[in-house]
Amino acid sequence: GNSWCENYATTSSDGTQTVVGNNPNVMPGDRSTFMSYDLKWANASNSPFRLFKSWVHEGGIATPFCIHWPDQIVNPGRIHSKPWLMLDIVATIYEAAGVEYPAQYKKKMIPPLEGESFLEVLRSSKHNNWARQQPIFWEHQGNRAVRLGRWKLVNRHGDDWELFNMDVDRTELNNLAEEEEDRVKSMIGMWEKWAERCEVEPWPPTPIEEGERDWAHYPWLW
Repeated sequence: GNSWCENYATTSSDGTQTVVGNNPNVMPGDRSTFMSYDLKWANASNSPFRLFKSWVHEGGIATPFCIHWPDQIVNPGRIHSKPWLMLDIVATIYEAAGVEYPAQYKKKMIPPLEGESFLEVLRSSKHNNWARQQPIFWEHQGNRAVRLGRWKLVNRHGDDWELFNMDVDRTELNNLAEEEEDRVKSMIGMWEKWAERCEVEPWPPTPIEEGERDWAHYPWLW
């Protein structure tokens, strides 16, 4: 098959050949380049949060979200600090449109909507402290997490679970797992029930050959 570089070696709209790969002699950024940057820059980009893309510590999942909806947001310019996820956007759109999420499609039952609407936050500044009622769950390449209120339980694949109080420790530096054993067990149970319900596949999807690494978790060696 084609190599990674060959798959992306195309030309830009003006006919310029695309430079693929991390060539230190080429300045990245314009339409003629297709490259990435290394571990140190990935960490710097997400500072002060831990880790980066692929992991579910804050550096890998946290991003700002701006809403623009003219004449619909009460007291625009507010900052809402509670966590949402993309599925909440879907739920909010359904409520704003005044329609219900269907239970079936083409006579086949479909899974219920996972998100929660945050429309009341937009419609009234009195609800600026609105928070989700249900936990938020993550799984990506074996990295796992659950967020419930101020508590976040997170697991880097192959390591132990860590527990953080996100109200005071957004950078995930003070692991409280040993002090909150009952909470950890409860939240692990929540994650496992979610994973079963949503049919989360075990990681890795295929056995790793003897002598090989799980390369998904060693990006600095790619």
